[in-house]
Amino acid sequence: MNTFLPAEWAEQDAVLLAWPHADTDWCDMLEEVVECYKLIAEAILATEPLIVVTPEVERAKADLRNIESASPNPVYYNRVPTNDTWARDFGAITVVKDGECVPLDFKFDAWGMKFAADKDNLITSRLDLYELFKHTPINHRGFVLEGGSIESDGNGTLMTTSSCLLSPNRNAEMSKDEITAYLKQVFGVSNVLWIHNGEMAGDDTDGHIDTLARFAPNDVILYNGAVCPDGEISPAFAEQLNAMEAEIKEFVNASGRKYHLIQLPVPAPIYDEDGNQLPATYANFLITNKRVLVPIYNQPLADDLALRIIEVAFPEHEVVGIDCNALIKQHGSLHCVTMQFPKNTLNL
Repeated sequence: MNTFLPAEWAEQDAVLLAWPHADTDWCDMLEEVVECYKLIAEAILATEPLIVVTPEVERAKADLRNIESASPNPVYYNRVPTNDTWARDFGAITVVKDGECVPLDFKFDAWGMKFAADKDNLITSRLDLYELFKHTPINHRGFVLEGGSIESDGNGTLMTTSSCLLSPNRNAEMSKDEITAYLKQVFGVSNVLWIHNGEMAGDDTDGHIDTLARFAPNDVILYNGAVCPDGEISPAFAEQLNAMEAEIKEFVNASGRKYHLIQLPVPAPIYDEDGNQLPATYANFLITNKRVLVPIYNQPLADDLALRIIEVAFPEHEVVGIDCNALIKQHGSLHCVTMQFPKNTLNL
């Protein structure tokens, strides 16, 4: 059977969002974060449909009414219980098997059992009850895997991090070699690249790859560099980033060729009210049909530089910056709250 995991820039049916509500961790800043979600929704709807899951459909419809009425694409609402809103990590990961798009339903344990996940772990199976998917999702809930922890170039290579996938609270009974073999078998890849450095302060995920390094078309890797135009980073973090850069320089694709590397800046440190650093990163961008949505953080020099660099990596896409200062207050960003579905995955 021929299986592959499409790159994120492959054509898409829609993007999934889980709408914030008062029973999520956003309860103390609900109005602020909903405004951020509305910006994300509007940017997605400019080029493709949006799937919204929420236990409060009427509230989500009210929040999106004006945006939806002006959009060229529809919003599909699904009444589903949710613990939180990190769709990247509980959403189905879609592979192509013999030309057919097949969603895979992995176990979500809230990043190593840090938070409640009983509702979010069932979202994919509940969406299947709404007959959202053309193909019934394949149950892989014996293996803990979050969408933000893997990155595909669409050509046989998967990139991930040892800090996350080898975490003892995920798949502790499996060795690195066993996990590598599992990833190759399930996603049809021949090449798994492991990053061992670069993890950011304030990251609840144990170092998701989508906060550190991302693939782009034509064998490009965009990655966080030790460049901070709007401030300074700690020597320890700079050392981590330089060590990650050294690792990435040695990476080759499935054909044995080195990647073209493009360095992203990092935002100046951002802290919460208690003085804890938050994991702001420009690598957490979302690729949609014809657009790249990039988180920005009200840091003029770094924001502008990141947008211009990503424009170089995605010349066929419009690059759109979205203020994600609200999202990082709960230790995530734009890519973390979204999940794309490749073309021909959904019954729309």
